[in-house]
Parts: sequence; C-alpha cells; structure tokens
Amino acid sequence: MDVTGLIDLKLVVASLVYSSLGLFVFVIAFVLLDLLTPKVHVWKEICEKQNMALAIFLGSVAIGIAIIIASAIHG
Repeated sequence: MDVTGLIDLKLVVASLVYSSLGLFVFVIAFVLLDLLTPKVHVWKEICEKQNMALAIFLGSVAIGIAIIIASAIHG
C-alpha cells in the first residue's frame, strides 16, 4: 500500500503553525485578562478561595476567546 499521497506535509506544517499561533494568542488574552483585574488575583481566587463564579466566568471567557481565534484563523 502506498501512503505517500495520503499526507501532505505542507498541510501538517500549516496546521502546526496555526495551532501554535492560536495557543499563543489565547495565552496572551488570558494574561491581559489577569492584568486588567488588578485587585483580583485570578488563579489564587479560584484555587485557594474556590470561587466557583469566577471559574465559570473564566471558562466562558476561554470558550469565547477560542471561538474568536478559531474564526480569525479559519476565515
């Protein structure tokens, strides 16, 4: 069986580049979110104080940012 035509190396590299770019933008967005809330230390609030409302909010923000990044990269 000849599998050389099944995988295009250019598409694999493009997928890795776009995935890396998306993850980079996602991390930057979360760092900016943490910087924009100076009185609330996000991870301390979630982990130590177990603030469920903040955790749900951050989950919603994460999904929203991911959808925006995916749309920007895909389109």
